[in-house]
Amino acid sequence: MACRSIALAAAVQLFSVISARADDGALIGRWYAALLVADRTELSDLLADDVRIKLDDLGVIQTKQEFIASIDDWEGAVAGAEIRHRIDKTEGGVTTVIACYDFPNNDMLMQETFAIADNRITASSQAA
Repeated sequence: MACRSIALAAAVQLFSVISARADDGALIGRWYAALLVADRTELSDLLADDVRIKLDDLGVIQTKQEFIASIDDWEGAVAGAEIRHRIDKTEGGVTTVIACYDFPNNDMLMQETFAIADNRITASSQAA
C-alpha cells in the first residue's frame, strides 16, 4: 500500500511539472503572437509589474513601462514580418526559446529566455 501511495504521489508531481511546462509554452506562444501585432494590452498583461527585459544586442535593460513605450517603434519595424519560435529547453524555472524574426528585408535568429511565475513573465533576455 505504501508503494502505491508513493507511486501516486510521484505521478501527481510529474503531472504538475508537465502541466506547468505546457502552461509556460502557451504563455510564450501568446507572447510571440502579441509581439507580432504589437498588442500593447496583451504584452502588458503577460509581463509582471517588476519585469526586467534585457536586450543584449542593443545593450538595453527595460522595465515593463519602458518596454511597452517602445512598442510604438516596434510596430513599424514588425509590419509585414513573421516570427517563428520553438522552445529549446526548460530548466530551473527558465525557458529558453530559439526565435526567428523574418522581417521584410532581413532575418534575425535570437536566443531568448523567459522566467515565468504566476502566469507572468518576470524576466526576459534576448541575444543574437
